[in-house]
Amino acid sequence: MFTDLPPVTRALLIANALMFLLQQVMPGLVYAFALWPLGEHPIGYGETVSFLPWQIVSYAFLHGNFAHLFFNMFALLMFGAPVEMTWGPRRFAHYYFLCVIGAGFVQLIVTTLAVREGMLYPTVGASGGVYGVLLAFGLMFPDRRVMLLFPPIPMKAITLVFVFGAIELFLGVTGTQQGVAHFAHLGGMAFGFLLIQYWRGRPPFRRRPDRRL
Repeated sequence: MFTDLPPVTRALLIANALMFLLQQVMPGLVYAFALWPLGEHPIGYGETVSFLPWQIVSYAFLHGNFAHLFFNMFALLMFGAPVEMTWGPRRFAHYYFLCVIGAGFVQLIVTTLAVREGMLYPTVGASGGVYGVLLAFGLMFPDRRVMLLFPPIPMKAITLVFVFGAIELFLGVTGTQQGVAHFAHLGGMAFGFLLIQYWRGRPPFRRRPDRRL
């Protein structure tokens, strides 16, 4: 089954798994490759951390723990593979990394503002890209039935997108669930939606629509 996966989805699964293994051997990777707020910030013992340009992509290949990695990669496998098989590898790669970068920019604003309140923390995880892929899946296959893991409730794909989006917005605004980059998830979905609208030639963009969408 794994060898039958489209190439970009397979490469992302492998890269994320390898990076997680590397993290176990070199936990200091988080200092250079996680997404840190703008500016230079002391973390004790004379050491500092700061935002570096490559972090806007590299953060998406690091994960906090095995469960974090597993659920992101499971969602990428379930939703990313059919999207890539429909779009093709190049378009899917462009889309995924735009969602990652968009989510990173949104989270960079959030974490930089949080520093002013005395909260310093890095952002890691592929969730921004995964949420963008989930949005694409819902828009492309709106009536396809999907099953939640917890709880096991079947629903249409487009309904799942709205439910997840609403939950992330609520949790992000209220701060109910700390330690999760809710606005990064929403940023990934927002940038993904704008790119799909651009490809489709729909507002706020004007161009000849791509009939493959």
